[in-house]
Amino acid sequence: MSELQMRVSDADRERTAQRLQQAFTEGRLTHLELEDRLEIALTAKTYADLRGLVTDLPVEQVDEVIDLESKSGNIKRSGDWGVPRRLRAASKYGSVELDFSQAVIPHQVVEVELDLAYGSAKIILPEGAAANVDSFRSEWGRADSDVPGRPRPGALYVVIKGHAKYGGLTVRYPRRRRFTH
Repeated sequence: MSELQMRVSDADRERTAQRLQQAFTEGRLTHLELEDRLEIALTAKTYADLRGLVTDLPVEQVDEVIDLESKSGNIKRSGDWGVPRRLRAASKYGSVELDFSQAVIPHQVVEVELDLAYGSAKIILPEGAAANVDSFRSEWGRADSDVPGRPRPGALYVVIKGHAKYGGLTVRYPRRRRFTH
């Protein structure tokens, strides 16, 4: 059996749909073309069905990197924000807080590189996500992770690299609220 005859997963269909929507926002597809292709993408059964929908579109940008920098202030991202494949955060005197719990994350693996001098970093992941902190070093702090370290099928996996001179790293899930109205 050829690879094109193999059955696709829901994640494969969703990736193709996202790629088509991106092509529409870039002006590469008309509204009618988008609707037609999305219908096929969301009902596709094999890789051959999906392949024909994107062959006339440019290949996705693979190495999307966003740099966040601050000399004396804090870096914070939370709520509904778009997460790139690779994120670099550098702060000399401030801390870094990246809350992925409500973010839009189109990638299954996200790489975060931290460069901290006197600040710490806190990374909040959505429930079920995993994080690898093995490549993070701190001279006077520590790396604490309350989440699994191995990737899980279908779940977000964050690889955290970098260093902190006088700060540490905390990786956790969102706090649960006890009293809500």
